[in-house]
Amino acid sequence: MELPALSDDALSRLFVYFKELKHWSRRVNLIAKGTGDGEILEKHFLDSLTLLPLLDGEKPHLLDVGSGAGFPGLVCKAVRPDLQVTLVEPRLKRVSFLRHVARTMKVDNISILECRVEDESMLPSDTGFTHISSRAVNEINPFLEMCSRFRGSAVQVICMKGPRWKEELATWQESGNSKDFSLVSQNSHVLPESGGQRYLLVFEAVT
Repeated sequence: MELPALSDDALSRLFVYFKELKHWSRRVNLIAKGTGDGEILEKHFLDSLTLLPLLDGEKPHLLDVGSGAGFPGLVCKAVRPDLQVTLVEPRLKRVSFLRHVARTMKVDNISILECRVEDESMLPSDTGFTHISSRAVNEINPFLEMCSRFRGSAVQVICMKGPRWKEELATWQESGNSKDFSLVSQNSHVLPESGGQRYLLVFEAVT
């Protein structure tokens, strides 16, 4: 999958993000201890950016579920400041980090919510998201169940998966929950340094 060229402003924002991530990781559990600079850039930043080519359409609005340290939602926002993004993260320390980085990068049109995706009061079903994604939810089936209450809008759910995606997809298809969503596309890429295989599975609501 071909990534868009990054502007100088985008690279500047990503550098700010990178520095703050390393600084905060000394006292907040954001990434695995001992993660090297190259791993951060490849496995967190570059991997997150593979989502960007799929965020198409007019006025896209991305919901990043269990955003953690901001992967993939805040990374995409750093590169595309016009993108509307909502980050959902239940842990206060990580929420504080996300809000700090967003302020430091000077990006707006971003919502950072301290809640779970099931929280209707803070995250209403009719918010109008165009895309939903997550790197925190391990299995396709429970993630699509979490997203099912947003089916009222024309939303695409993008599952970011590793090499076990076929097994997870089969589990979902056999679960009886496949009536709510249909798989509409599959995209794959290889991380350049580690050679890690990544897959983006795009689902649409069945109406």
